Amino acid sequence: MPQHYPLTAVVGAEPHQMGDMALALTLSTISPSIGGVLIRGEKGTAKSTVVRALASVLPHIDVVAGDRFSTDPHDAGATSPDGPFGADHDVETRPVRLVELPVGATEDRVLGSLHLEKALSDGVTEYEPGLLARAHRGILYVDEVNLLHDHLVDLLLDAAAMGRSTVERDGISVEHAARFVLVGTMNPEEGELRPQLLDRFGLTVEVAASRDPASRVEVVRRRIAYETDPEGFAARFADSEAQLTDRIAAAQKLVEQVELSDWALLKIAEVCAAFEVDGMRADIVTARTAAAHAAWNGRTDVLREDVRAAALLALPHRRRRNPFDAPGIDEDLLDAILGDDEPPPPTPDDPTDDDDDDDGDDQADAPSQGAEGDEAQDASPPDDGETTPGDSSADQRDSSADQRDSSADQGGSSAGGETTVAAPQQPYRPKMFTVSGLGAGESGRRSRAITETGRRIGAARRVDQGGSIHLTETIRAAAPHQAGRQRRGKGLAFDASDLRIAIKEGHESNLILFCVDASGSMAARRRMEQVKTAILSLLMDAYQRRDKVGLITFRGDSADLALPPTGSIDIAAARLSELPAGGRTPLAEGLLKTADVLRLERVRDPRRRPLLVVITDGRATHGERAVQRAHQVAAHLGASGLASLVIDCETGKFRMGLAQELAHHLLAEYVPLGEVSADAITDVVRGSTSGLVGDGVRGAA
Repeated sequence: MPQHYPLTAVVGAEPHQMGDMALALTLSTISPSIGGVLIRGEKGTAKSTVVRALASVLPHIDVVAGDRFSTDPHDAGATSPDGPFGADHDVETRPVRLVELPVGATEDRVLGSLHLEKALSDGVTEYEPGLLARAHRGILYVDEVNLLHDHLVDLLLDAAAMGRSTVERDGISVEHAARFVLVGTMNPEEGELRPQLLDRFGLTVEVAASRDPASRVEVVRRRIAYETDPEGFAARFADSEAQLTDRIAAAQKLVEQVELSDWALLKIAEVCAAFEVDGMRADIVTARTAAAHAAWNGRTDVLREDVRAAALLALPHRRRRNPFDAPGIDEDLLDAILGDDEPPPPTPDDPTDDDDDDDGDDQADAPSQGAEGDEAQDASPPDDGETTPGDSSADQRDSSADQRDSSADQGGSSAGGETTVAAPQQPYRPKMFTVSGLGAGESGRRSRAITETGRRIGAARRVDQGGSIHLTETIRAAAPHQAGRQRRGKGLAFDASDLRIAIKEGHESNLILFCVDASGSMAARRRMEQVKTAILSLLMDAYQRRDKVGLITFRGDSADLALPPTGSIDIAAARLSELPAGGRTPLAEGLLKTADVLRLERVRDPRRRPLLVVITDGRATHGERAVQRAHQVAAHLGASGLASLVIDCETGKFRMGLAQELAHHLLAEYVPLGEVSADAITDVVRGSTSGLVGDGVRGAA
């Protein structure tokens, strides 16, 4: 069996060399009640390597021999569905398990379920443990946790927080211990976790590859040495691995003796309140992490450095208010809140205070740093729409902006050379647009589809496609054949042809492909602000519904794929904010680029149905017969059955209605820009105020 890659070969042999990732993982193994670790980072940053190496340095554990639930024989209060065990039961010692949860795992595989073979063949009701039972007292590792279904992530986090798993299904009622270290890794470029799920992870760390050439050379050198001689390479780090194991074992014993003083709890509360985190989970996790950090450093009292280290790991991801906020924490503000004082000495009647003169300058600076931090949080640029009485300059700006909007509407077909960049405003709740019909894509929250979760609507003989077994229909299929199969005993005689898979209807995620007009007719500040705000709102909606998004822009004489289809909504928002506007309007080129992108995506992800969102005023000014060419391409896309939506950006009293005509050729739903919001006064009624509407999209408030 090949040797694992040593942990100390990645993070260093000395404790002070540990980065945030290794420290967070170590603290979670010292105190599993912290609630697990989420590791975010780009590809190739040793996320999986470190997690797998961690299991090998953890101290071995004693378990009851033959018990499927890894019961601790030294815990008098421990129970197991396989118990009770006698006083003379055998004990075996084994390494800590690293249980890997695949992204495509089902709820039955995670929680456990009825042992189907014994139930059908022998008539015996027996519980078959799932991955949570196997991971008890070990590590449960989920690679690409952001791609796991939300309900499974929630289920894992519930078990990690409670330390137990309860199964009530298929006539089974089982409860068993499930205390494990939950570790999830993810690449943010492939999509984010919802903030509600982020908050359930105890600690979060960001990792990135080193930019230091010498460090990169050493990484390559060690990897080549490991692949050449795994056993010899592991032997080089055997001593440091053993030392790390001993230190973790000592910290696991010491953590129960760590005391959280009133000073430490007050500092933790001050930090969490200052950073405006929601709820009390942040305070609890920070306290547990600070205690584990103290034990890791061989102490039973929590110091300032413990609180600081805990806050840096437990708070950054809890400060996000929406998916476009980057996780992080202001370390200067954290230091200002903590100050430089340490906990009071254990003998309060001692008149001497040796720490008064230490770092006096820093203490004097702390209040001013805190004030600056508060001012930095409160300071924000005034909203463009806000004015104060007597603010004539603001009135003039609004007047000039209206004039620019008017001139842009009238002269939008000119070949303006200037480009402008407008910033989006606060997003709003948009109407929900769905793809008509019944799909079969990945589980999400947008369009109706046949999925692995949802309400059961039937059964089918589709064993090769996986899914949960429809027990009633399976028995019904087997019943007529019992005489011919010479049934014996209490069980039924089954054949593979009897198996029926439950068909469930739920919701799928879609590909939302934006095709955005960035030409001169859109360059007026207020119009582009409205357009970007509408797109940002739809991006927020796509994030919540687990969609993939892509962004195509067209201006001048060409169209560009500004963002290939991705699950990372925050990257899409960043590209949107930088989007310039100006030049002619190559509408046909934009639609042709759309067709190319969709053709490629059908090959890459054939199950995911697309929804095209064209945002334009309908003008086309590039090339000969520009409008006719655009309508011909639109008609071709519409004939393909593509679900699409045209958002009309045209404003002003005199409108040409070109976007509505484009929607007619595209067989798309037509929605004016002002009616994208779910709270719009005028509701969009399909087939009436919406104009000509195709059959591919359904819009609802």
